[in-house]
Amino acid sequence: MTPDAAGSRRGRLTVVSALGVVEILAWGSSFYLLGVLAVPIAQDTGWPLAGVFGGLTLGLLVAGLVSPRVGRIIGERGGRPVLAASAIALAAGLVVLSLAPSLWVFLAGWLLMGLGMGCGLYDPAFATLGRLYGAEARPEITTLTLWGGFASTVSWPLSAFMLEHGGWRSACFIYAGLQLAVSLPLILGLIPRPPARPASATTDQKRVIVLAPRERRAFLLMAGVLILGGAVMSLFSAHVLTLLQARDVPLASAVTFGALIGPSQVGARIVEMTFKGRHHPLWTLSAAMSLVALGIVLLALGVPPVALAVILYGAGNGIYSIARGTVPLALFGPERYAPLVGRLARPGLVAQALAPPLGAYVLAHGGAGATFGLLASMALLNVVLVGALWRAP
Repeated sequence: MTPDAAGSRRGRLTVVSALGVVEILAWGSSFYLLGVLAVPIAQDTGWPLAGVFGGLTLGLLVAGLVSPRVGRIIGERGGRPVLAASAIALAAGLVVLSLAPSLWVFLAGWLLMGLGMGCGLYDPAFATLGRLYGAEARPEITTLTLWGGFASTVSWPLSAFMLEHGGWRSACFIYAGLQLAVSLPLILGLIPRPPARPASATTDQKRVIVLAPRERRAFLLMAGVLILGGAVMSLFSAHVLTLLQARDVPLASAVTFGALIGPSQVGARIVEMTFKGRHHPLWTLSAAMSLVALGIVLLALGVPPVALAVILYGAGNGIYSIARGTVPLALFGPERYAPLVGRLARPGLVAQALAPPLGAYVLAHGGAGATFGLLASMALLNVVLVGALWRAP
């Protein structure tokens, strides 16, 4: 597909649809993989459950480590080679997981998985769209998050089916095959090369990007928002069932309430799409952080109904994914978008990696009340940071 064809409405729909399938498989075979498989892995191998989950933490740390370099490459060459590398790295990592004879080999496989995550989750996909469509990429970024919202909906039942019929090793091996048989051909066949840039622009891309003082303030504030947003999302997702049960919610009801998060995310993204980019992306970010904070605070205070609080949290988290991609595009422009998204991704990914162990420590030593207090404090502080971001541009 040529860049001109990719720029048409039909061409953009094809590109985003291909990226959507790629994102579902990337998230499903990495970030969401252990949601179903971790306990069976620990039971089958005798490895400690914390060690099994440590693989995901390790993978997120590696993803954060490589993300600035990934952003620079996408800015220079476009996203197709990076996304292709992601599919290959995820496939290789999944094969290592499927064959791992020991926990150390299993964790080594997550090093490859982390490389694949750093090259293939939302931030590289957003950067790819920004490199292709420039300042007009906002609708495509929004649509892509709608696709990504179905990652757990698709992957968890699929993982459970493969687990029942072949075991966890077989599931990892099949996911590796899907990366090579589905994701890689979609990337190579339907993600176009980016439009050429003038020689001077290419040279500028390879230089270290220097931000003006006002831009640096906006960058640091946005990084802070991503750190806190990633930490809240990761901590809450890891411990939501335990936290709800500490509020005297039965396990079956807690699972039902937790299942509301996915549909709430998708529903909020659909609402965002109906506005068709008529408002500044900072409004999306403000709404996202306000809804997340409101949901967390209601849960922390034990205000019924629990379902409403979870829906508010899920809706905020859903449009937060959109704001992650669209706010940097509006603040810093399309020319610097890809490398800056890569730089912004690092602290958020590190926060996502470290938040669940932090939450486990607080739960063990301070109980659910202290954990809810930590979540509410971070969520409210994020609302303050977003307010400061309004004055930064």
